[in-house]
Amino acid sequence: MAKLKLRTMLGDYPHTVPIKTGKVTSDIVDLEFTEAEVPHDHFKEVVRGEFDVAELAIMTYLQARGWNKPVVALPVAISGRFQHAQLAYNTDFGTVTTSNIEGKRVGVRTYSQTTPTWVRGILQNDYNVDLSKIKWITFEDGHVPEYKEPADSVRAPHGQTFMKMLRAGEIDAAVVMADHLKEPNIKPVIADPSKAIAEWHKRWGAIQLNHVFVVKESLLASNPDAVREIFRMLKESKAAANEKIGADGIDYRPI
Repeated sequence: MAKLKLRTMLGDYPHTVPIKTGKVTSDIVDLEFTEAEVPHDHFKEVVRGEFDVAELAIMTYLQARGWNKPVVALPVAISGRFQHAQLAYNTDFGTVTTSNIEGKRVGVRTYSQTTPTWVRGILQNDYNVDLSKIKWITFEDGHVPEYKEPADSVRAPHGQTFMKMLRAGEIDAAVVMADHLKEPNIKPVIADPSKAIAEWHKRWGAIQLNHVFVVKESLLASNPDAVREIFRMLKESKAAANEKIGADGIDYRPI
């Protein structure tokens, strides 16, 4: 029988290299990979059903389910990390802490992005921050078209980025990428994020999930064996990669 061809979007990670390079194969399905150097650039397409199987941010997935989009997640974490260090400020313009962040302007790429959602939860639940007292500055739309940003967010001027504004002191803090923290004047708002991460993990015994793997609902209904085969391939790809667990002993890509 001819193999079932499936349009696939999956980023390049150590644990996905074996499945993307053909080291892990199947007699049942043929995964046709779209070039995805930046996976989140394709998330709107995933929500629209343009891929049969794909990587998707957990917050986008939850919103997609909330608006009855026909995607279903497999119990496969494509990526995860702790987000405590990602909220940062520019030391050139004073100090921002969890104690004085209320009343400040905080930039986020999108309000509904996964990392800012984790950060808001950390601020609210662990540091008793009143999120309604923060002015959220956004730069892009979310991935689910029905979603509307809340009233306490404001769109940044056209052409701006959160790092441009943070470096210029036009916002007080931002949810940044890990590479931005290498800049000498960009420091985490949470003073000792490593300690905070250890305490959070001890308390909850969980990771903070970023991306999961989803399949079209119609594929699950019409060919569950194909979905089981994809799940097998993802497991074998991770095993074949033999990615070492870090010093903290935490698997950030559990299956």
